[in-house]
Amino acid sequence: MEEPRETFSTSEGHGGEIVVETHMVESTESASHVHLACSRQHCAFPLDGDALCVWSTQDPSHQPLILRGHLRPVTAVAFGNAHPLLLCSASRDRVMMWNLGECGEKTLDGQPPRGTVLHALLGEVLCLRLSPDDRVAAVCAGDRILMLDAEFSQSRRALVELGRHRGPVTAAEFCPWQTHIIISASADRSFKVRGGRSFSVLVLDPGSQQLVAGSADGQLWVFSLAEGHHYRPVTRVDLRKQRDTFSTRKLSSCPEDSQLPPTKEEVEETLPVLSLAPCEFFFFPFNLSLSSRNASCLWIGSSAGLFIFNLANFELEAVLHFKDPSRSGLGKPCPQRGGSPSLLPCPVQAFCLLSALFGKKIALLEVDLAALLRSQPHPGVGARLSVLPRYAVLTVCFLFEYVYPAARAVVKDQPLVFHSKVTSSGYTAARLLFFQAGDGQRLACGLANHLSLVFSADLTGTPAVFSGHSGAVSTVCWSHDGRWLLSASQDGTLRVWSARRPELALCLGKDMFPKPVRSAQFYYLDAFILLSSGPEFQLLKCHISTSRDDVKRYKQKSRCTPVFRLPTTEAVEVTSLSAVNEFYSYLVLAAGRNRTLEVFDLNAGRSAALLAGVHSRPIHQICQNKGSSFATQHPQAYHLFATTATGDGVKLWDMRTLRCERRFEGHPNRCHPCGIAWSPCGRYVACGAEDRHAYLYETGSSTFSRRLAGHSDTVMAVAFSPSAVQVPSPVP
Repeated sequence: MEEPRETFSTSEGHGGEIVVETHMVESTESASHVHLACSRQHCAFPLDGDALCVWSTQDPSHQPLILRGHLRPVTAVAFGNAHPLLLCSASRDRVMMWNLGECGEKTLDGQPPRGTVLHALLGEVLCLRLSPDDRVAAVCAGDRILMLDAEFSQSRRALVELGRHRGPVTAAEFCPWQTHIIISASADRSFKVRGGRSFSVLVLDPGSQQLVAGSADGQLWVFSLAEGHHYRPVTRVDLRKQRDTFSTRKLSSCPEDSQLPPTKEEVEETLPVLSLAPCEFFFFPFNLSLSSRNASCLWIGSSAGLFIFNLANFELEAVLHFKDPSRSGLGKPCPQRGGSPSLLPCPVQAFCLLSALFGKKIALLEVDLAALLRSQPHPGVGARLSVLPRYAVLTVCFLFEYVYPAARAVVKDQPLVFHSKVTSSGYTAARLLFFQAGDGQRLACGLANHLSLVFSADLTGTPAVFSGHSGAVSTVCWSHDGRWLLSASQDGTLRVWSARRPELALCLGKDMFPKPVRSAQFYYLDAFILLSSGPEFQLLKCHISTSRDDVKRYKQKSRCTPVFRLPTTEAVEVTSLSAVNEFYSYLVLAAGRNRTLEVFDLNAGRSAALLAGVHSRPIHQICQNKGSSFATQHPQAYHLFATTATGDGVKLWDMRTLRCERRFEGHPNRCHPCGIAWSPCGRYVACGAEDRHAYLYETGSSTFSRRLAGHSDTVMAVAFSPSAVQVPSPVP
């Protein structure tokens, strides 16, 4: 057996405790254009052109296995998926299959290992894939895809030739949950279901049933392959922009970290997607929310480094740059998951096989996944906030002074969730379209023509008209007991109405608010009115009454007392405000004009957390999961909330970690501030859209489950009824 020209060596690594270089070899021919192969136990690559070198990832000291049988340079390599482990290789002269167990035994006996020729003279093969049962080999030769029988090779005939592409086939993958389906991508800007890019690599995620395609210009495209979705696009991600955002987040949260973000010259480069591989075991250094426990992640290999990409929120979880000058030319990474698949406390390794882009070196890197994740920034982790009260009201807090003594005997500090036989998603409120709490028999909406209307929930009869504002109504909100309706307008006033009849009970003018009220609601089981005005939010204690003095009937008996006001940390205008009124909660969420999201603890009277760059544009609505008396939820589900910004979709967050757990982008929303709403069962998030449809997302999926038609213009607001029994079913 001829040894490789360079000696294999084990190094202490180039990334400290995170990355260790286990093997390095220099070939006489460059392998930068070849799709390299990795499995759980081995990795394989062309050596000196026409030979194959197989390394063991489990035992770095094990001697490499050299396989010879091709007459021309090897252009594609792929491992099988079953036992015994097979290796398929292709060149211009032939396609060969190797049984690695038999080849290893022959090598130990001093005999040259031999492979089986499946086919000959197919031309240049750019990609190979074996079916999940290793019975069929898909060979991408030029613009053709041939399916070869891997068991009965003596016939040397293709089982079938699939329809040709208009350009060279660059990638192919078998569908894990439908093994008879294979998806191919081509340089003709299409794959089997016709895409819109020239994809170079593909990967399919069985958990979410999604197809992820990467292109040479650094774009990631995600498509849904679930039944009934008709291969609809889910999102498109620019890898370079994601890397820049991640680097900015890392710099702000970990300034002392030695792995600095890229320089300006590096930022301008394109990060081509050279390889995709599933990250089967993903360790979060904090508690997972209910929505992200089944989140899938991918390894992304590029010319500048390795990335871990979360398929739930479409964000990077970890970045590992190639910083060593001697490795700066390494490309074609092929990361694969290694080690035990069970959740063990021991370190979990990932192996990355690299070939030099402009050189002839090939290296195998071992990455400690747990150490890599621990080294990454995770803003918000450690805050440990909770929507549900964890302790009693502080005696020095204004909540204790105004509410606690009277409410302590009748209301407990827990969500108002009642077990019921009704198995419904339920409905709740949005900002300008608001169902009455409780039975949901009335629907309030604010209009741009200065009016507020209250309809019957079935939209029959004449609506009640609440007039008095001189500007567009920006907020409408029901009290928890259903007796009062609050409205705020761009005219700078805030009004409280009697819900029984269109009668004004309280009017607060510009003398109390320096700027127009952007958001307002009842808070703490109707004990307060919470509102935002300019760069601060205020808490008002109001006594509301519609009775009149017999002599001074023009004088209202309602009165209002300012209790507390608190500016945002960066003194920017508040664009949206949210707090739970259905049960006692100390937390208030505020969104700033500078794209920040701030959490305030009113029991402590201070800011508890601040997140920067939450969306690409200012948040125009925050919607919390508030529940309903007609549906039962897990208590931890109340920690979830959603935010939306024009042109940047909807993001799902967990209050405990302040992490974006999922992202929804299937609805068009580029210009108008379309509203969102959360179903009281906690399973669905609805949103408006500019294509005259309303979209319904399930919190466990990244693509919409239902698209509701019927409007003739942009859907600006949506709302769920707390009492209607309706369980949506996924449809196209």
